[in-house]
Amino acid sequence: MQGSASLTVQSLPLCLGLWIPAQRTPESAALGSGQQRGDGSSVGRGLLGLAVMGPPPRFSPHLAWRRILCIFFLPFISSGFAPRIKYTDKFIFGKEPLTSSKPRASTVPFFPAVRFNWSHLTPLELKDRSVGLQAEEGVGRNPYFTLEGHEFLIFGGSIHYFRVPREYWRDRLLKLRACGFNTVTTYVPWNLHEPESGKFDFSGNLDLEAFVLLAAEVGLWVILRPGPYVCSELDLGGLPSRLLQDPTTQLRTTNRTFVEAVDKYFDHLIARVVPLQYRKGGPIIAVQVENEYGSFNKDKNYMPYLHKALLERGVVELLLTSDNTNKVLNGHIKGVLATINMNSFRADTFEQLFKVQKNKPILIMEYWVGWFDTWGKRHTPTDAGDVENTVTEFIQLDISFNVYMFHGGTNFGFMNGGIHFTHYRAVITSYDYDAVLTEAGDYTDKYFKLRKLFQSVFVTPLPLLPKPTHKAVYPSMRLSLYLPLWDVLQYLNRPVVSRTPLNMENLPIHGGNGQAFGLVLYEATICSGGRLHVEARDAAQVFLNETSLGILADETQNVDVPTITECQLLRILVENQGRVNFSWKIQDQRKVFPWRTSLSTPWK
Repeated sequence: MQGSASLTVQSLPLCLGLWIPAQRTPESAALGSGQQRGDGSSVGRGLLGLAVMGPPPRFSPHLAWRRILCIFFLPFISSGFAPRIKYTDKFIFGKEPLTSSKPRASTVPFFPAVRFNWSHLTPLELKDRSVGLQAEEGVGRNPYFTLEGHEFLIFGGSIHYFRVPREYWRDRLLKLRACGFNTVTTYVPWNLHEPESGKFDFSGNLDLEAFVLLAAEVGLWVILRPGPYVCSELDLGGLPSRLLQDPTTQLRTTNRTFVEAVDKYFDHLIARVVPLQYRKGGPIIAVQVENEYGSFNKDKNYMPYLHKALLERGVVELLLTSDNTNKVLNGHIKGVLATINMNSFRADTFEQLFKVQKNKPILIMEYWVGWFDTWGKRHTPTDAGDVENTVTEFIQLDISFNVYMFHGGTNFGFMNGGIHFTHYRAVITSYDYDAVLTEAGDYTDKYFKLRKLFQSVFVTPLPLLPKPTHKAVYPSMRLSLYLPLWDVLQYLNRPVVSRTPLNMENLPIHGGNGQAFGLVLYEATICSGGRLHVEARDAAQVFLNETSLGILADETQNVDVPTITECQLLRILVENQGRVNFSWKIQDQRKVFPWRTSLSTPWK
């Protein structure tokens, strides 16, 4: 039968009137299809399609029973499928923040009224550039970001290039893009890039420029977080340990010694960053000033100093700060966009943010989809459904976000940090973080839920999923040869002789930069026994010659040295398990053992 008609129910305000069936077209017949608007977005059309066979004459004075049913049920259908964008006018402008007692928008299926088309807003497609990422004030609507004048939401995911083998960079970035994200964010670790004063390393796995350019090639924008302090569960929050050599140096302040070191580092780093900015043809659309300074808050002049330092060295893209929700007042800078970090909505989530900027778009700089692990504690995963619900709510409320972490990777070598609130805990080697991709780069339930959600709000299809990375199974191996520690000593640096133990950072090695990571062996000749009291940082193994006497750590600080009849060698092997990376305790992270003992002898 010819001349069939269709009804497309849109989640838009309903105007009742005489419904006149239109001719069926491929576009109107497709359920869930989107009609693109001139601004690049599209109106969601196909929430429901009802085919009416054999329509009556176009201007019939009679209403067929099918029409009556459609008109009667249309308000219920429209209201039932409309997206639950709740409290938008109050929530965004800070008059009535979301509370846990209010219904979650994500408790119902999400059918977006507006779908996004950013296919032309990628680093390779967008050639004519002038204004970059801008934070626009909303007039009668939510504030919003624009990129080159086009309305834009940041769908960001964190990948730290220094935690991922360079051979896997492309795979991880492609998976980020295929999931539906448009931006990658990364920290820049000062301690890895300048291991010795004035000697910089941007090669191999630390090739920042190569990572940023690869992100652009894949189709991702970049938000750079250059520090100088980055936290990130890195040793000393990414600050070089040599800064602890002078006890008068005050980290993360305008202390002269610290500022001089930052200036020299920024002179080198920012010169590499400037050509990679959006307005220079690169993918960097925003740069973060320091990191979570509101939780430190020791010097009111420090953040303005860093702000000026970035501007003077040529940073022209959008600048922002990042703080926990209850520390925004302490960490924000006038004229710089404030962003927040969170893991879920609370009654006071945006309270401080709205006090410093009432009419700016919201960016969740860190949405924690998991958490890091420390030695001795259980791994605590985050529910994938909760992540999906929260991200759905972000999109409904026009909130830009950055998933921390999309892919965590690995703390190679000794780069991990530690935490110390009531007790010291070292961060483990794995930085899996219960992220969207596993430490090995494999897909997770979070990945597939987010990808499905993002596909529902985009006009164009997402890229195909990259194939899973190849895995190898290695046979069991038994080690037949080994070399004891004591036999290795002859091949190491010549010992340093001192009347009292020197801390690791002040050892006169590595061109005067001390030792940043690893272990230090202290030796002394003793001729009697006694009680040795050691407050080891972070752990120490005590030996008499080559015989173990015990292990000293946070809870154990005493070891008894047995009575001896002739002089012997007391050895203490001190391990730096990772300097604290958060709080004011970073100021007191020299790795040594403050000791009290009845034994008195020179150390080497």
